[in-house]
Amino acid sequence: MRGVCVFALGLALLTPAAASGETLAGALARAYELNPTINSARAGQRANDENVPRALAQFRPSVRTDAFLGVERRRSVQKSFEYDNGNYLDPIWVESIQNNRGGGGPPRSAVLSVEQPLFDGFRTRNAALSAETNVHAGRERLRLMEQRVLFEAVSVYMNVLRDTAALRLQQNHVSVLEEQLRQTKERYAAGEITPTDIAQAEARLSAGRSQAATARAELDAGLARYAQIMGAEAKRLAPAEPIDRLLPKTREAAERIALVEHPVVRAAQHDAEAADLDIRVIESDFLPSLSMVGKVYTESDIDGRGNRALGAQVLGKLSVPIYSGGGTSARLRQAKETAGQKKFDVDAARAELMALTRANWGGLQAAKAQIVAASAQIAAAERALEGVREEAKAGKRTTLEILNAQQELLGARLALVVAQRDRVVASYAVLAAMGRLSAQQLGLSVAAYDASAHFDAVKDSWGGIETPGGR
Repeated sequence: MRGVCVFALGLALLTPAAASGETLAGALARAYELNPTINSARAGQRANDENVPRALAQFRPSVRTDAFLGVERRRSVQKSFEYDNGNYLDPIWVESIQNNRGGGGPPRSAVLSVEQPLFDGFRTRNAALSAETNVHAGRERLRLMEQRVLFEAVSVYMNVLRDTAALRLQQNHVSVLEEQLRQTKERYAAGEITPTDIAQAEARLSAGRSQAATARAELDAGLARYAQIMGAEAKRLAPAEPIDRLLPKTREAAERIALVEHPVVRAAQHDAEAADLDIRVIESDFLPSLSMVGKVYTESDIDGRGNRALGAQVLGKLSVPIYSGGGTSARLRQAKETAGQKKFDVDAARAELMALTRANWGGLQAAKAQIVAASAQIAAAERALEGVREEAKAGKRTTLEILNAQQELLGARLALVVAQRDRVVASYAVLAAMGRLSAQQLGLSVAAYDASAHFDAVKDSWGGIETPGGR
């Protein structure tokens, strides 16, 4: 119970009462909906969805028409013999030129062709399965991107709270040092202390003002980062609490969840599955392919004026690969090695997540301990400062000792602010390491993005140039 009270005390230190201020949940909902990084990843996933209808199109009929229009000019040369009085004269060459002028028109033709694949070595089926598997991998990467943005939003929110509290503490410390300098000068005027005490108080005051200026600069940087991630300027931020209610009781349970649910592992598994399907796609290049080709054509004035032909053809087309210079074999070997690599990537992802989950869990436990320690440190530093001040009145303590005690108290209060920020962020870090940092899990008041809606709208598309969104 004492830990809860300590944490509540620290939250009060972070910011003034802010019942009407922006909450962390509200800020996360806005980031989830408006953050450009997330929206860019969603658009990329929608583009990835189109690879499935592209693959399926390879087994659908293709229809095309070709039209030809031109001019015709023929030139012929013949040898001619003339006969005179029973004698043949020397031959002469006679040239004749014909074009398409006259009763006909320019030579023209048109062809309508239809080709329907009948068998392609299972290339289309495996290519479509590979594309769909890559879509699932893409969804996991989108989920990972959403996690990263949400976690960064938590971090910048808590950073602003921390830096605001730190600036307030530094400014208050400057006020204390100014009062200390005033009292020191009064004691010097009374002959109780030396000029050295005044110099020490002035030095600490200058250092305090410098630290306050640094705190202001850090807060300004944090506010700029907040606006970048959240899409709006930070106003009055309400205190935030850790999300221990969403975490398991033990580190081992968190690790088990991470190995099953984290998008990095799931994406790696889908990548490995897609790589196996890519092998089958390349293997189809060694198999024959069969298709049916139909043509309807018309020709006019091709071989003379007034000529016209109309015809149709239906043909079966069989292609049998024999040798391709070794390129297909090289691609197949390469695909097999890639598939092996993707399987190793799954193991690497699991090992990485184990380390990440343990580190984040340890960070959470450390932050809890730091809050308790910092709270105890504050209580002790307050008692010490009060005692030093009383003893200084009796001449048993110096001005430097008072200044040191004040600095100790400031350090303890700053440590509590930092520990409370780390406590909240660490709880979200554990949830992210488990793969559960999502709008649904956090219960944000925002419509969850459904990546499957666009895929369902386009996966069986046979045409159309507009996106489901109307672009």
